[in-house]
Amino acid sequence: MSFTLAIVGRPNVGKSTLFNRLVGRKLALVDDTPGVTRDLREGDARLFDMRFTIIDTAGLEEVTDDSLQGRMRRLTERAVDMADVCLFLLDGRVGVTPSDQVFAEILRRKGARVILGVNKAEGKAGEAGALEAYSLGLGEPLRLSAEHGEGMDDLYHVLRPIEGEFKAREAEINPEIEVDISEEDAELEVDEFAHRATPSKPLQIAVIGRPNAGKSTLINKILGQDRMLTGPEAGITRDAISVRADWQGTPIRIWDTAGMRKKARVTEKLEKLSVADGLRAVRFAEVVVVLLDVEIPFETQDLRIADFAETEGRAVVVAVNKWDLEEEKQGKLAELKEMFDRLLPQLRGAPLITVSGKTGRGLDRLHDAIVKAHDVWNRRVPTARLNSWLGAMTEAHPPPAPGGHRIKMRYITQAKTRPPGFVIKCSRPDELPESYKRYLVNGLRDHFDMPGTPIRLYLRSQGDENPWKVRKFNTPSRLRKHKDKMKPKG
Repeated sequence: MSFTLAIVGRPNVGKSTLFNRLVGRKLALVDDTPGVTRDLREGDARLFDMRFTIIDTAGLEEVTDDSLQGRMRRLTERAVDMADVCLFLLDGRVGVTPSDQVFAEILRRKGARVILGVNKAEGKAGEAGALEAYSLGLGEPLRLSAEHGEGMDDLYHVLRPIEGEFKAREAEINPEIEVDISEEDAELEVDEFAHRATPSKPLQIAVIGRPNAGKSTLINKILGQDRMLTGPEAGITRDAISVRADWQGTPIRIWDTAGMRKKARVTEKLEKLSVADGLRAVRFAEVVVVLLDVEIPFETQDLRIADFAETEGRAVVVAVNKWDLEEEKQGKLAELKEMFDRLLPQLRGAPLITVSGKTGRGLDRLHDAIVKAHDVWNRRVPTARLNSWLGAMTEAHPPPAPGGHRIKMRYITQAKTRPPGFVIKCSRPDELPESYKRYLVNGLRDHFDMPGTPIRLYLRSQGDENPWKVRKFNTPSRLRKHKDKMKPKG
């Protein structure tokens, strides 16, 4: 574990660009529009041989009310309190502004450890801004260019002593303890709990849904703190933000994603980037929570979002939010279950949980449903049980006989997990209709208790040609006749 660095500053000074440079990937959304970043995004930074945690923050605004900008400012101030050191970033081409002076005074009052950086300082354009930065009284400024990677060696030399101090302090507080475990116990632990979440490999969860479904509010309640920016405005979240936490004893990494509207309504470039970032979070996740609004559940866009999660092969849990606002709970619950079974048959048996992100009601059931869905997603079935099941299924409902030739099911085995994938050896696999494949998939789901999880079924030819049968044109007599014909005459 190393120190935490928070990048703070006015909007559009290049904080997200520097964040992406230090983490080595384009995680944070970057655009010329000021105020793109709204939430706190954490990442694992690497600067030469140095490793540390970095926080990208929203641009500091001179607003203290309960508006969106005011809530963003309070979230940034919280990041300053969380971090071990702050990198106060200026725009070298603009110079020191009155807002920069105000924020510098805020950092001094908080007693934060501050490194002053002047971004966009490549060439002569940033010389004046770098000289003006001395007037803030925060020490010697570092001339940086996040876009071109200039000044990274200077930043390294400034951070190196901080890393040494933090490691020495951590060694005093948490000395290393060696744990001896026998090989037999280790092997048993791996076999039985290989997929279980651990602090080093937390359970990956993504929460997706339409705008204003309450995703950020729900995640804040799970985390027990106002970590995500929330409010009555729709579409507040832009980046797909991931946070590590311990949820009822389960180490998790949970993603908050931007609301996904219909593709025809998404016209702005920034919203397209936000939706693409959310889809990428789904591909990283193991369990996807599709969050619905109880007042307008199972809209067309909800169905598309759930179908996308299933197509990506993720374990799916459907949660209906704002349940505290519903008065006729029993009737509404029966209606929701009927709509779920009718509109999402590909997720038949998936858990449907009612929750309230505002009050926290139903979060224990949501936790249990997520853990169970993850276990099912990693389930492996013995081959002997699978073949006994296949024999019973084909006997109860034999495969069709296209062209008068019955398709023979020979053998089944599980080839993969995450999600479960099964291979069936059969004759003429291309001629097996989709209806019979659905019959087999539903049978696997019901018999082996795998509700809701995506199941992949692969058909392979079992090579039923008789190996002793030689093709007519390859018989020895025909080959001799062919050679005789090719001999030159005379």
